[in-house]
Amino acid sequence: MNLDWHKIDTLLLDMDGTLLDLHFDSYFWLEFLPERYAQAHALPQDEARRWLHQRIQQEQGTLNWYCLDYWSEVLHLPIAQLKREVADKIGFRPHVEDFLEAVRAENIRTVIVTNAHRDSLSLKMEQTGLDRLVDLVICSHDFKAPKEDQAFWQFLQQVEPFNPQRTLLVDDSLAVLRSARDYGIRYLLSILQPDSQAPSREIDEFAAIHHFDEVMPKK
Repeated sequence: MNLDWHKIDTLLLDMDGTLLDLHFDSYFWLEFLPERYAQAHALPQDEARRWLHQRIQQEQGTLNWYCLDYWSEVLHLPIAQLKREVADKIGFRPHVEDFLEAVRAENIRTVIVTNAHRDSLSLKMEQTGLDRLVDLVICSHDFKAPKEDQAFWQFLQQVEPFNPQRTLLVDDSLAVLRSARDYGIRYLLSILQPDSQAPSREIDEFAAIHHFDEVMPKK
């Protein structure tokens, strides 16, 4: 994808699967948590994994999907505390730090827009220092609306005014990109391999990259 950075004033960036490797979240929800749930409830691990997967899918696209408080209550487990046990798996995707430095050198405002719960967000900032590499971090839980909902973009516009025609959103979620497109955000970019341990995806609906070195602003 050829980006004309001179036409972009604001860069909106997803966190999980875009700036950070989604493998941490995939591992936690698909492997680590089912194991702990099985232990806590005396269930076979395969049965626990199947039930958890089905239960989590029921909340897809809602704020509950991302809410650690909600899942702690539903599963009777301390989700935020359990995430800390595997925090060593949190890490940047390739070229992210260099990319953010290059974009800021162009005087483009960089804003993380994430559906991550505040507890998860805090843990990842502790591990990576990501918040120091951007101008602002926006959490959808503060708006009580996920990025999939038009209300999110309306709230965002109120607290972080931006020109949709001069804004780029990078996000691994196609549902979120569709929502942003409906709101009128002009430049949209997806990620082909959000999870470093999973296969690359085929994406036809939006422009997509493997890594940020493909769209690095030229010095």
